[in-house]
Amino acid sequence: MGRGMDYIYSIDNQEILIEADQKDTRKDVVARYVRSRKEKGITQAELARRAGIPRTNITRFESGDYNPSLEMMVRIAAALGMRLQVELSERN
Repeated sequence: MGRGMDYIYSIDNQEILIEADQKDTRKDVVARYVRSRKEKGITQAELARRAGIPRTNITRFESGDYNPSLEMMVRIAAALGMRLQVELSERN
């Protein structure tokens, strides 16, 4: 045990790697945003204009190497004509 802050421990003492969960979740979220933007035929520049944020932030977000704020994700979703929903679910 005791491997640092990368791990948390569930009630039944099963190790869960937070960093891997975060990376997978970010990858999934970014893919959904990019897919929605492309399906709507919106460029990164247009999305940035609509969201009121710099295009460089959109580019960094879509690269998957940027950890956006909740506010930024809500603004981008609104600029896509969508609403962001966050869901918590039980681990299997």
